[in-house]
Amino acid sequence: MNILMVLTSHDQLGDTGKKTGFWLEEFAAPYYVFKDAGASVTLASPKGGQPPLDPKSDAADAQTDATRRFKDDADAQAQLASTKRLSEVTIDGFDAVFFPGGHGPLWDLAEDADARRLIEGFAAADRPVGAVCHAPAVFRHTQGPDGKPLVSGRRVTGFTNTEEDGVGLTDVVPFLVEDMLKANGGTYEKGADWASFVLTDGKLVTGQNPASSEDAAKALLKLLA
Repeated sequence: MNILMVLTSHDQLGDTGKKTGFWLEEFAAPYYVFKDAGASVTLASPKGGQPPLDPKSDAADAQTDATRRFKDDADAQAQLASTKRLSEVTIDGFDAVFFPGGHGPLWDLAEDADARRLIEGFAAADRPVGAVCHAPAVFRHTQGPDGKPLVSGRRVTGFTNTEEDGVGLTDVVPFLVEDMLKANGGTYEKGADWASFVLTDGKLVTGQNPASSEDAAKALLKLLA
C-alpha cells in the first residue's frame, strides 16, 4: 500500500507579514495512521524540500500525541525535509493521495497545475483522494472525468466560514473553503466548529478541521481495505 501525501510550499499569510504553511497535526496524525497500517508514505510539495510549518500549529496548545511522536521521530523529520517536487510525481504506483491543510494550500495548491493533474489522475483511475481542513482548497479547479467540478454533486466538508471567522482570517484568505465547495456544486455539510467531522463520498474523503485529521486518514484507509 503506497500513499502520496502532498503538502504546501507557501509560507506567507496574505499581506499580513505573518507566516503560514501546513498545520502540523494535519500532517502528523494521518502520517502515523498510514505508517501504522503498514503503508509506504511518499511526501511531495510544489517546491520540494522542506515545506513551511505554520508556527501556530507548533505552539504548546496545538500539540497532540501525533505531533509529539513526530518531534521524537528523526526518520519522519528527515523525510519531511526532503519532499519530492510535485512536478516530478505521477500517480503511478500510488494507491491514494492525501492533502494535509493549513492556510498555505489556499495560495499554492489550490492553483497548482501539478496538484490538479494528480487529483484528476487519481479520480480518473478511481483511486481515493483525501483532504482535510483547508486542503479541500485543492478542489477549486479540479474536474471529474465528466468535465464537471470534481466535488459537484458530492458530499464534502472543509474548514467552515465560522471557523475561519474564529481565527480572524476571513478578510485575509484568497477565498473561503466552504463558499468555494458550494460554488463548485458540492453538497457541503459540517459538524460543530473544531470537532471532528469527516465525509466519504465514493472515493473522495474530506475532513472539516485539524481535529478531523486522524479520522479522515482512517476513512481513506477504509477505501483501500
